[in-house]
Amino acid sequence: MDDKKDVLIIGGGPIGLACGLSCQEHNLSFTIIEKGVLVNSIYNYPRNMRFFSTSDKLEIGGIPFISAQPKPDRDEALAYYGRIGQRLKTNLALYEKVERIDGNDEHFQVITDKAVHYGRKVILATGFYDLPKMLNVPGELSKKVRHYFDEGHPYAFKKTIVVGASNSAVDAALEIYRKGGEVTMVVRGPAIGERVKYWVKPDIENRIAEGSIKAYFNSQITEISDNQVTVMTPDGSQTLANDFVLALTGYRPNLSFLQDNGIAIQEQEFQTPQYNKETMESNRLGLYLAGVICGGLQTHLWFIENSRVHAERIIRDISAHGKSR
Repeated sequence: MDDKKDVLIIGGGPIGLACGLSCQEHNLSFTIIEKGVLVNSIYNYPRNMRFFSTSDKLEIGGIPFISAQPKPDRDEALAYYGRIGQRLKTNLALYEKVERIDGNDEHFQVITDKAVHYGRKVILATGFYDLPKMLNVPGELSKKVRHYFDEGHPYAFKKTIVVGASNSAVDAALEIYRKGGEVTMVVRGPAIGERVKYWVKPDIENRIAEGSIKAYFNSQITEISDNQVTVMTPDGSQTLANDFVLALTGYRPNLSFLQDNGIAIQEQEFQTPQYNKETMESNRLGLYLAGVICGGLQTHLWFIENSRVHAERIIRDISAHGKSR
């Protein structure tokens, strides 16, 4: 089949691009299939977001990433990965949503909403940013409830509840506060998260301590209505006047897609998929996993900085053993 590729890569984020660069290095033909824009997850990050990692830790394929400050922002990352996209542009299939993976090792068919792609091997590098963790409370489907934060301006001079205590929640709370919004945080745990960026954590804690940002710890929303929100706190139920709710409680990978396509879940509590840690090959022969998807629900285990190596492991295995099976 003339259009059959050596490798089909599902996911056009940094790790998917790293797999593409490694294919180029090993003279393997490939296609990167992405349901949205290039590095779709980073594109959907808040506009003013700054990475925890330094720019050198975000580099892929040995291509230097130079930023104005040691820790780059979203726009600098988009520019960097966009330059890599230029190198791979003839191998990109953007705005194609994968529906299923048919066939088997050496004879895969990846069916999207626009085409059928044929390949010997498949790599899943799909990330986790598309499925928000839901609150599962009445009123959550209201238009005033949002699971993604873009920028603070739309919330200026309004009453906004931010749910969560991770980096995304803290960044949103601080930016909205500085844009003139009235911010209340609702946190399930007893304090701001320990993984919050070290240069931001004192800022949010000081704003809470001085009362500029109100915080309810060991608390959770129980109901959302048009003009108010009900919160269960250690002191009992509280009804708060409210205009917007930002439920920034995290995201989860599409594990159903993995299971629907034959990948076993080996650890039930965290829904960790089965794969060989040396080669990254899953239990489905010829289908490999790369990036954050490898951690299941533990989305903090794998990120760009420490999963870049997955690309080389996978392509080395495909190059060494793929044709002989």
